[in-house]
Amino acid sequence: MTTAFSSASDAAPAKAGKQSIVSAWDDAHAATLDEAHLLLYRSNLLGADKAITNFGGGNTSAKIPMTDPLSGEQVEVLWVKGSGGDLGSIRLDGFATLYMDKLNALRGRYRGLEHEDEMVGYLPHCTFNLNGRAASIDTPLHAYIPRRHVDHMHPDALIAIAACKNSRALTAQIFEGELGWLPWQRPGYDLGLKLEQMVREQPALKGIVLEGHGLFTWGDTAKSCYENTLNVIRRADAWLGSNATGAAFGGQRHAALPNGERAALAARLMPLLRGKISQAEYKLGHFDDSAAVLEFVCSNDLQALAALGTSCPDHFLRTKIRPLVLDYTPEAPDFDALVAGLDDALEAYRKDYAAYYQRCARANSPAMRDPNPVIYLIPGVGMLSFAKDKATARIAGEFYINAINVMRGANGVDAYVGLPEQEAFDIEYWLLEEAKLQRMPKPKSLAGRVALVTGGAGGIGQAVARQLLAEGACVMLTDIDQSALDSACQALSRQAGSDAVAAVRADITREDDVAGVIDNVALRFGGIDLLVSNAGIASASPLEDTSLETWQRNMSVLATGYFLVSRSAFRSMTSQGLGGSIVYVASKNGLVASAGASAYCTAKAAEIHLARCIALEGAPHGIRVNVVNPDAVIRGSRIWDGKWKEERAASNKIGSDDIEEFYRQRSLLKRSVLPEDIAEAVYFFASEKSAKSTGNILNVDAGNAGAFTR
Repeated sequence: MTTAFSSASDAAPAKAGKQSIVSAWDDAHAATLDEAHLLLYRSNLLGADKAITNFGGGNTSAKIPMTDPLSGEQVEVLWVKGSGGDLGSIRLDGFATLYMDKLNALRGRYRGLEHEDEMVGYLPHCTFNLNGRAASIDTPLHAYIPRRHVDHMHPDALIAIAACKNSRALTAQIFEGELGWLPWQRPGYDLGLKLEQMVREQPALKGIVLEGHGLFTWGDTAKSCYENTLNVIRRADAWLGSNATGAAFGGQRHAALPNGERAALAARLMPLLRGKISQAEYKLGHFDDSAAVLEFVCSNDLQALAALGTSCPDHFLRTKIRPLVLDYTPEAPDFDALVAGLDDALEAYRKDYAAYYQRCARANSPAMRDPNPVIYLIPGVGMLSFAKDKATARIAGEFYINAINVMRGANGVDAYVGLPEQEAFDIEYWLLEEAKLQRMPKPKSLAGRVALVTGGAGGIGQAVARQLLAEGACVMLTDIDQSALDSACQALSRQAGSDAVAAVRADITREDDVAGVIDNVALRFGGIDLLVSNAGIASASPLEDTSLETWQRNMSVLATGYFLVSRSAFRSMTSQGLGGSIVYVASKNGLVASAGASAYCTAKAAEIHLARCIALEGAPHGIRVNVVNPDAVIRGSRIWDGKWKEERAASNKIGSDDIEEFYRQRSLLKRSVLPEDIAEAVYFFASEKSAKSTGNILNVDAGNAGAFTR
């Protein structure tokens, strides 16, 4: 069986000062680009390197002369990364464009710090050429720095310096006056004016460090700006590496568990934890046991540093102000004790978060949000992160690794300082951030759900996966055919993104394989909510010609295999306590006997009755079990591409090329049944549309009187 996850090796983590930031600038390529595309090129290069900035973090800009579409005159236009974009993947339409003369005119509208937020409402009035991309709150920071090209990055090395207790003195020492320094301030119009003032007063500066936040750098050309940014980060990184004293995080307290044991523990824990934090909103999980994480969670200073919280606003907006450290001793591993302590640990965290909200809330603050942790640190094991979707959970974990790197760098040369609590709250509950959340589209019907689709490489399996993905679910595919499985996973990833789709090869007739699949689902997504049992084979032969091997193969895959997968999924669903839905893709042949297919028909009948039995046991747990019965799904089916098609054609005394027309004419409605039709029926049973249905059968066969249920 192949696995869908990989854990970090047990190699020692990289230390601060060992990163290698290399210029990727290509002069020949750059020579073919205009100014706007040079900004895009620079942005993509910067965003591609997580040592320079994290996902969605930082922004870039360029002030470009352009022709005004109304006057025909040359005007200066600020191109700046739009709200919510990611530098690594941004395209040209991801940049906001604004008239610089109108941005300068806004100075006359500014009424002081207490009216900061109202300035954002003026930005659309500065839009150049009807560009619909919303400008971010960082626009003034770029607009008022009197340099043509500006980068604002969040490199770990610079934030480590910015988050030191003696940040200002260290900045002066390391950069010998080439970088300015400003105390922490929430991004906005006033900060833009302060940046402008510092640059005008000290024109020789190459950049500015903002305490606890990040770095501003600039240049006269796109290339000089890019290389200036890289040089500053390299210099910071090298200084940290050369000046760090003592063991990172106070030295090692615990030894990490072996690789496989870490993954196994996480796979057992994640569904239990997910169930406890998903009562109000489904959460999806991510596991990380990379070297940097293990160094931190195995350290002496884990508890003390975790309690300080993160510094950079980008970090805690994704991770909450601080993580939850679970009580676990890897030298004396006790999984039951870990689980037994979860409720108390979560309740204590929620109460602490509510107290933080009460201490810091202002009269106009939004209502308190979900008080559950996002980041969970387990000594000797690694880090779990949970969020409303898989990408957000993964990215939250990546941001906390940034925070770990910052703490390592800062404590190595000074003392790490988290952002003051009130400042953190004012960012987390910023009315502008709340307005952004309110503008987000309504969640899809299966958002936050995790589905396992067996037989996932086949036509019906892929159609089902596409339907579930389109409705917001994450999908794990499994199949015995590795090549077909890889192709299916790649195709579905192109549709829904790699975060939402995974695959693991397995033989569902093997108990160990099935257990491995469920572990993979838990480790990849946090648990399981939907099982679509769809793996299939087909055979046809007169009874006297049916071998014992054929009989046993049908029973093994279609009955035993369905039992094994259902049992494992059922156990996981009950441990979560979130209910669930199991859907069997059976067959019309489970209700209507067909001559010459006794093994197949009997096994399909066993599937249907097994589903009814599980429906009885699942109901008290909120687990619904239903059956979809297809008939003659020929197009896209791997079963019909093989011997089965020839056997059924021979049984019906027709040519194999006539098989689809034969079955269409045999149906009451005279219509072909397609994989997408089965997918719609599966979605009905998987979703809340059928919340009051269990133990039911839905025939999707274009009408077959013999299969009418009674």
